[in-house]
Amino acid sequence: MRNSSNRNFAEHGADMIHPRHHSSNFEPLPALEQPDRTIDANLELAARLHGCRDAVIFNDAHIQYGQLWKMVEALAGYLQKKIGLKKGERALLYMQNSPQYLISFYAILRAGGVVVPANPMNKAAELRFLTDATEARVVLSGAELIDNLAPMRRDGVLNDVIAADYRDMADPNCVYPLPPARDDFPDAPGFQEALAAGLTPDPRETAPDDLAVIPFSSGTTGQPKGCMHTHGTAMATVLSNGGWLELPEQCAHLATMPFFHVTGMQISMNVPVFHGHTIVILGRWNAETAADLIERHKIGCWISISTMLIDLLNDKRALTRDLSSLHTLSGGGAAMPKAVARKLEQRIGRPYIEGYGLTETIAGTHVNPLDAPKEQCLGVPVHGVDARLLEPECSEPVPVGEIGEIVVNGPQVFKGYWNDPEATRAAFIELDGKPFFRTGDLAYRDPQGYFFIVDRLKRMINVSGFKVWPTEVEGVLFDHPQIKEVCIVGVEDDRRGQHVKAHVVPVDGADLTAKGVIDWCHEKMSAYKCPKEVVFTSALPRSGTGKVLWRELS
Repeated sequence: MRNSSNRNFAEHGADMIHPRHHSSNFEPLPALEQPDRTIDANLELAARLHGCRDAVIFNDAHIQYGQLWKMVEALAGYLQKKIGLKKGERALLYMQNSPQYLISFYAILRAGGVVVPANPMNKAAELRFLTDATEARVVLSGAELIDNLAPMRRDGVLNDVIAADYRDMADPNCVYPLPPARDDFPDAPGFQEALAAGLTPDPRETAPDDLAVIPFSSGTTGQPKGCMHTHGTAMATVLSNGGWLELPEQCAHLATMPFFHVTGMQISMNVPVFHGHTIVILGRWNAETAADLIERHKIGCWISISTMLIDLLNDKRALTRDLSSLHTLSGGGAAMPKAVARKLEQRIGRPYIEGYGLTETIAGTHVNPLDAPKEQCLGVPVHGVDARLLEPECSEPVPVGEIGEIVVNGPQVFKGYWNDPEATRAAFIELDGKPFFRTGDLAYRDPQGYFFIVDRLKRMINVSGFKVWPTEVEGVLFDHPQIKEVCIVGVEDDRRGQHVKAHVVPVDGADLTAKGVIDWCHEKMSAYKCPKEVVFTSALPRSGTGKVLWRELS
């Protein structure tokens, strides 16, 4: 196995176990020994070991590890000494991907606070929900978003707001787009002002068992819930996912996944910091710009989602770029359609490595082995994860090859939902004396121990008593040469109970009819699985992380 980090890896953490040694008898891989330190201490160590190495490249501006840690210390000092942030108090982080986001994240932790990540697409009512739920009274915000905080500031809900203009840490000559400049922050200190105060934080009081971050679930089964993660649970996925990817000693990562989401936060931000790697930040998704950054900075690792890769493969200008530096291309969130995966492998010469995780597990619990990936597959459980399949809403295990609900136990599993003990109790089941989190996701496992997603427990369509899994139908439709994207939903039907409806995004210039799509499906799969309705649209509704919002379709 290649070196997972650098010559000082022993100081960082644990010996890695190559994924190919994953046992075929489904015994969990042994957990990795975690370093006895907090997440913010990873950046402090990286600054000591790699102070002159680029930590961040953003719109052609370079920030070295030594410089980055000094800014984190200064902001942490400001949060403690000027604002009065105490250990365990929550602070809302409301920015787009930027150096200021990374600095704010680590500064809140260094000050002893707890990060509450907010989607930069959130508006006033959604922000009010987060602040009410967590009692966060401090917000570090992008300057372009500060107006959305105005109602809470008027109502006295917020005590302090620090506003960051991303241009302050970008090369002014860079052509990549940024939000409009803004100099007026009513009653709010600017980010640069906070750094310039030069305040020093008190000695670190936090430990691995202390709360570090409360990301909110997407709310697919009701109101979003805050998932309590400690420095220790976050460190677990930093270790297991970072080691699994077998990253070179020095590697540049392209960060396109939003940092407020656990995949972007952990795998595109915290993993590179742990290893002392360089993070090339793309603030707003653009396929041509992403391809340009891969070529210019010799990107070795890109954690992405299928929608971004579909965009890349459909952008003629992006496809002229040299992408050969990519060592690892990985992601999750939704199964990668076979047709897209094959086009991608032809283009870059490497397979797309799929994985699986949730907000409750702060990123991946399953990843495909790099040397033996399978298509449309979640992979195998990573180090320390005991993953099983149970009869839905029961405790009985299902045999190999049969569909069951994924339940997981491991060091990265959250400590419960914030201020919601009832939901916490309902989310866990005890097996063999261990607590297992019920994911609500349905999958089956093959004889080699690989997990294959079927669908969300709540998304299954019942057609005359037959179960239809939307992802299966979507996978078939993605093979249609004139279909760019598709989302399958169930529609109430007086005769059948439900029937299948397809929302289709055609490729440019396609000549499609609803009847043509339905007839094509009848040639590929059982009649009860085929759409009865087809509607065409220019785009599917998506969340801030790129997931299709299937509940909004009918």
